Amino acid sequence: MQRVFIVLGIMLLVIGLLWPWLSKFPFGRLPGDISITRENFSFHFPLMTSLLVSLLLILLLWMWRK
Repeated sequence: MQRVFIVLGIMLLVIGLLWPWLSKFPFGRLPGDISITRENFSFHFPLMTSLLVSLLLILLLWMWRK
């Protein structure tokens, strides 16, 4: 369990350091993401982005277990 927390912490650190470059990718603005903008209201739900991230994490964890 400790190894998992250490790996997750390192992954979060790397993502945080790479964020200026990662934000240029279209994640969060993919077709299928829900975005509603009104006069005094803005709602964004990244549905397809969440599905892609989930799929990538499942594949990475599956490969890590083997």
